Amino acid sequence: MLALTVHPGKPNSINLENVPPPPASDGEVLVRTIALGLCGTDREIIAGDYGTAPAGEERLIIGHESLGRVETAPEGSGLRPGDLVVGIVRRPDPVPCPACAAGEWDMCRNGRYTERGIKARNGYGSEQFRIEPEFAVKLDPSLNTLGVLMEPTSVVAKAWEQCLRIGNRGAAWRPRAALITGAGPIGLLAAMIGVQHGLDVHVYDHNKGGVKPGLTRDLGATYHTEFPDLQRLNPDIVLECTGAAPVVQQTIGGAAAAGIVCLAGVSASGHDVSFDIGGFNQAMVLENQTVFGSVNANHRHYAAAAAALARADRAWLSRLITRRVPLSRWSEAFERRDDDIKVVLDFAGGLESAAH
Repeated sequence: MLALTVHPGKPNSINLENVPPPPASDGEVLVRTIALGLCGTDREIIAGDYGTAPAGEERLIIGHESLGRVETAPEGSGLRPGDLVVGIVRRPDPVPCPACAAGEWDMCRNGRYTERGIKARNGYGSEQFRIEPEFAVKLDPSLNTLGVLMEPTSVVAKAWEQCLRIGNRGAAWRPRAALITGAGPIGLLAAMIGVQHGLDVHVYDHNKGGVKPGLTRDLGATYHTEFPDLQRLNPDIVLECTGAAPVVQQTIGGAAAAGIVCLAGVSASGHDVSFDIGGFNQAMVLENQTVFGSVNANHRHYAAAAAALARADRAWLSRLITRRVPLSRWSEAFERRDDDIKVVLDFAGGLESAAH
């Protein structure tokens, strides 16, 4: 079968090559891949900055934003041939730590977890993959190819869950406004869920043209190309989705009293910025504010993501996927283009001649 593989730690080693069928040890459910969503983590792995091959192997099959159709599944698994599914990314550590033992592997305490297509476990970027029944999430068939948005939606579903849990430490907390920084797929999906929660949602992004302003407005949210005045906006919740150090600096400490800032973007190290630690401390303590980080997702968050996507306007979701690239032209999918939001590789064509 064809698969996208890299040699972790070796820049630009990505290739589409023939590999053996997925081993039975990957899981009892055999899935035919329909599409693969691409994100910044994939590009970091391709650049050699990140990623670990499975034990005893030199190359890693990349891809963690999956979508496929079940070909075979065991009795009693709750799955049958033809079901539309996505695969959960993270697997619990083998000890397991208390979080992993409780099914909260997204909060692993000892770092010994593995991740499909990222850390020590092959991903979903192949014509077929196998998966354990308990890590396969069945989708509403009406989502069709839009189901490829499940993984990034699960990440922001977790972020929203954590924000609301923290906020509800006070019985009188009633969030009104939310600021989302960044209008990439994570930011726009976060804005979508914020609107579904009935909040006054504001999105900040530096792009003045392209599709992002229209997508934001069509949600019923407000788009800003200049960083908003936080004292005036007074957001109860801030979801920082850019990872850009200057934007992170502007957001923390800028929420309303008892407000919450969730850092959902990952910053590159080595960028020093001046920071008023005293002012930050005052805001945190005197106004009961919270800043926390969030990444990954567990079963509960995938279920919340499926519900959010089911409620969303299908035409709006389809506009998030700005490029669909056939597997035969796979290298084009990793090119950076100004209007890109979500780029998806189409595996549905059975392109055996594309390997090289």
